[in-house]
Amino acid sequence: MYAVVKTGGKQYRVAKDDVILVEQIKAEAGEMISLDNVLMIADGEKMTIGTPQVAGAAVSAEVVRQTRGPKIIIFRRKRRKNHRRTQGHRQDLTLLKISGIHPDGAPKQAAKKAVKAADPAAGAVEAAPKKAAAKAAATKKSAPKAAEKAATAKKAAKKAPKKAAAKK
Repeated sequence: MYAVVKTGGKQYRVAKDDVILVEQIKAEAGEMISLDNVLMIADGEKMTIGTPQVAGAAVSAEVVRQTRGPKIIIFRRKRRKNHRRTQGHRQDLTLLKISGIHPDGAPKQAAKKAVKAADPAAGAVEAAPKKAAAKAAATKKSAPKAAEKAATAKKAAKKAPKKAAAKK
């Protein structure tokens, strides 16, 4: 069984346990999502084509991680004009693992329950990063104070009178 889904302006042919890279989707790693824009479902010889979507169909997927694509260099030039412009770009992407194709859309509720069941375990894991963030914030607050002290010391050194050169 496979399906064709549309996400991020692109179409993907997916089957159970496939891993695909799609345009960025706002979701945390480990979270279950549902792709509702299903254009076609094929199960052996039986094929259902949507007009434009298959009514009630859904594909459930798990977010493996958020990542970025390769660096792309854009270089523009105009001949004989000494005009050159270089620009770089990296696309934000989401890695998805397809967990199921649902022609009737019934297991959508099971996917939502799976997210709720995973949240308590995720809450315990998230506590450590919050503590690290609090420590980082504390060091950021103290860093500007140290920078201010260094700046005032430099200003004081500049204002100090210079010794006159010895005359011969």
